[in-house]
Amino acid sequence: MKNTVITLLAFFVFQTQAQLKSIAYVDGAQKLNGLLASPKNLNKKKAGVLILPAWMGIDENAKDRAEKLAAQGYYAFVADIYGEGNYPKDAKKAGELSGFYKTIITEYHKRIKLALEELIKNGADPSNIVVIGFCFGGTGALEAARINMPVKGVVSFHGGLGRDTTRAVNKIEPKVLVCHGADDFFVPEAQIKSFQNEMRKAKADWEMTYYANAVHSFTDPAAGNDNSKGAAYNEKAAIRSWALMLEFLKEVFS
Repeated sequence: MKNTVITLLAFFVFQTQAQLKSIAYVDGAQKLNGLLASPKNLNKKKAGVLILPAWMGIDENAKDRAEKLAAQGYYAFVADIYGEGNYPKDAKKAGELSGFYKTIITEYHKRIKLALEELIKNGADPSNIVVIGFCFGGTGALEAARINMPVKGVVSFHGGLGRDTTRAVNKIEPKVLVCHGADDFFVPEAQIKSFQNEMRKAKADWEMTYYANAVHSFTDPAAGNDNSKGAAYNEKAAIRSWALMLEFLKEVFS
């Protein structure tokens, strides 16, 4: 474990050299602008990772993760959920936009599916895909599992776990990994228990790992370091959760 953490720490400190390429695609008349990171040293299975960003849309954290995944040999595509002309400039607008997609969940599903198609068009093997997401994007990753999108697994980093309880719970086929801040008060205990019961009812292959002293947004350096605000970066939790995700990718793509 110690050697793994040291290796991951070094990997976080030094910038990767993967080039991010802007990819334009559409949802009807709405233009979307995703980002693609292609691997220099391609993994044998041409595996790909779809990244769903947090509620402000494509941010530096999402870009950085795409570059790091490409450095590991994966195709990585950062989805544009909101679309050109709709990018939020503040938290209030981000809350409104993300709230819309969490309420009209079929629209969120559609935007995720469109991004998944772009990842495949740009080189990833459609039979070897994992979806990961951060905060709002973590909710989206779980939604990909809930409707059994054709992916091998999903990973939620400090994502919302709630769902419309009037929806039927169906068997979940993709493997599920949830990385959760132990002190995240934005996700109430009742929601956690409901999610875990949902996973059991869905007969999912799931895992939920808690990180000490971590709150919402613990993977994002831009979140600051004040836990009392409910969203803050935690370097140790960020490194450990990323290492766990890399092991998860190795397992599902094996």
